[in-house]
Amino acid sequence: MVPQDLQADLITSLKAGKLTRVETLRFLIAAVRNSAIAKYGSDAEKKLTEADIMDVVKKQVKTHRESIDAFTRAGRLELAQKESAQLEVLLGFLPKEMSNEELKTILAPVVAAGEKNFGLLMKSAMAAVKGQADGGRVAALLKQIV
Repeated sequence: MVPQDLQADLITSLKAGKLTRVETLRFLIAAVRNSAIAKYGSDAEKKLTEADIMDVVKKQVKTHRESIDAFTRAGRLELAQKESAQLEVLLGFLPKEMSNEELKTILAPVVAAGEKNFGLLMKSAMAAVKGQADGGRVAALLKQIV
């Protein structure tokens, strides 16, 4: 996925009248641009990679999940529903996550290495998972295994 793909999706969504998707894409495009400028400066357009875009999408997903929790706790269900709809749009850009069984299979050798420091264990686990699962899920499974 490149910024031009996001722009094309935005235009298509505008023409189709999908307002939630349009709003989400506008925020995502702005976040990608801001991240690229912060990371690469004036060469942002040329150096931006697909991995950079995926990192921004993951950060946006995390932010939306936190917002949903906060709005739900505060009793603002209409805002939580809006955030949920935007989260669904963002999840469409991420690759499918691994199942718990697949994660356990990948994490077993990492745990077998014998690392006692949980921070270093998480670092090794996240390197093994390669972004195909949320860090919270990985941490929870590691705690179960260890």
